[in-house]
Amino acid sequence: MKKLFFFTFALILFANGYLKAQDEARLLRFPAIYDNQIVFTYAGNLYTVPAGGGIARKLTSHDGYEMFARFSPDGKTIAFTAQYDGNTEVYKMDSQGSVPERLTLRQL
Repeated sequence: MKKLFFFTFALILFANGYLKAQDEARLLRFPAIYDNQIVFTYAGNLYTVPAGGGIARKLTSHDGYEMFARFSPDGKTIAFTAQYDGNTEVYKMDSQGSVPERLTLRQL
């Protein structure tokens, strides 16, 4: 009887942790590669990581959602779209990280 109780208790703990992990799962989306660097979107922010693997470095941390990042032909800048104030605009930033600069003009 004690074994059944402990087995059931362990199963409930495992299932609870597994289901909680499923709620937190997010996808790495919209990857782009240049030379040895990969830029991608995760949880609405841009990250970069070496193509050979390693630790990803967060490039953006705004309240908005950044996506569709692409390297410039020389790899020095990254262009991407972002939704910072309700509109989807095109921005650029240094590939090592900097303050984004909006490229699209707002219509009045």
